[in-house]
Amino acid sequence: MLEHYKPGVYEKSEIDFREIFREILSKNFNGGLGAVAIFLGKVKGVGRDGKSVSYLEIESYKQHADKTLHKICDEVKVKYGLSFAGIWHLIGRFEIGEPLVFVIASGRSRSQVFRALEELVERYKREPAIFKKEVYVDGSYTWIEE
Repeated sequence: MLEHYKPGVYEKSEIDFREIFREILSKNFNGGLGAVAIFLGKVKGVGRDGKSVSYLEIESYKQHADKTLHKICDEVKVKYGLSFAGIWHLIGRFEIGEPLVFVIASGRSRSQVFRALEELVERYKREPAIFKKEVYVDGSYTWIEE
C-alpha cells in the first residue's frame, strides 16, 4: 500500500511521519474505510524512575525488528479485519518531545481500529529487537525494558 515507506525501523532522517499519514489519508480503500486511528509516541522529559531525562537513544537489530513489525502488522490486520496496519519506529538519538514511533490502524469502524491500535502499540513495545536508553540530566543512564 505505501509505496515509499514499508512498516519497519528507520533512522529518523530517513522518514517523515507526516508523509505517511498524508499517503494513508489519500487512499480510497474502495469505500470500505470508515476510521483511521493513529498513535504517535514521543520522548518524555521524565523517566520511569522519576529522573529528568536529557535525551533518549534507540538502537535496533534491524533485520529482526523489521521482520517482527511486519508480522505484528499482518497478524493484527487479519485479526481485526483492517484495511491497513502499520508501525514505523525510529532509531538514533532523540531530544525531549521528538517523535519516536508512528502506528496506524484503518478499517470499517472505530471500535475495530481502536482495539487493533491498542494491540499494535502493546506488541511493538514487547516483541521486536528495539532497545531504549534513557540518558538523564545528571549523566547517568538506564536501558529500558518494556
